[in-house]
Amino acid sequence: MTTKISVWGPILARRLLQAVALALIVGTLCFFMTISLPGDMAMRIAAGRYGYDLVGNQAAVAVSAELGLDRSLWSALLSWWGDLARLNLGTSLVTGEMVWHEVTHQLGATIELALAAVFLGVFLGVPMGVWAGLRPHGWIDHITLTLSVVLRVTPPFLLAVLLMLGVAVSLGVLPVAGDGHATGLLLPGLTLALGLSAGLARVARNATFDVVTSAAFEFARTKGLSDWQALCRHGLRNAAVPMVAYLGVQGVLLVEGAVVVETLFAWPGIGHALVHAVFARDVPVIQGTALCMGLIFVIFNLLVDALCAALDPRRRQGQEGGYERHS
Repeated sequence: MTTKISVWGPILARRLLQAVALALIVGTLCFFMTISLPGDMAMRIAAGRYGYDLVGNQAAVAVSAELGLDRSLWSALLSWWGDLARLNLGTSLVTGEMVWHEVTHQLGATIELALAAVFLGVFLGVPMGVWAGLRPHGWIDHITLTLSVVLRVTPPFLLAVLLMLGVAVSLGVLPVAGDGHATGLLLPGLTLALGLSAGLARVARNATFDVVTSAAFEFARTKGLSDWQALCRHGLRNAAVPMVAYLGVQGVLLVEGAVVVETLFAWPGIGHALVHAVFARDVPVIQGTALCMGLIFVIFNLLVDALCAALDPRRRQGQEGGYERHS
């Protein structure tokens, strides 16, 4: 138990420092970016509250006085830093609801979409990559390479539109926009998963190729095992380490893609809420949603570190040895 704490203590401390630094940086950048957007901030917030048809200068002045929008930038920023230190994200300038309440309500939908994208990406990319690695320079290898290049250079919004037109409109199999059910999750999840699976297929191909050309794999074959048997018994664990590490690198792309995909498919996640908050100049909601998206990335990478350490004992031994030498 003491050894596990000594191994994971530095990792958790490092991720905690990253989360704190991320909260300050993201919140501050969102604050200044929102303030610098063109247009009258008070008018935008009033329009979000009462509707564009019912907004006039009088309503904008009342909103500015109520929310203290005439304060100096540094005073408003210091106030937000103080609220963040108390784990208080404030209240929405438009709805008047607590930001924590709004963010937690939308966070579940974003996590659901991210998990669906990771599952579909692994389901599509890993089998093709492993097959290509077992048969290098074959037709499957060439197909996966071509698909990887095409899918990696295609932006998520274009993939989303193509899937909408091809699957939802032409075939009528799935709904165009998210409806909160499993069928509404497939198209946005597949949009994120296609780009993820393309890169994952190539990583799986190279990792599998390294395994099948190793001396340990050749020794397993001399015992009478087939390629698939030797791979399943002795190679998949080694090949899985670079795949999991790749997923950690791609975590930030999932977070970025969620903003575009959730907006296009009207999926009720924090990316969708972030876009609406930007239009309404709702600074606390912008800061809260952006902060949660950054924390999701930190937590995702922590899980990747844990999974890589579980798959590769050498990482745990290296961490233990480094800790003992340091102590």
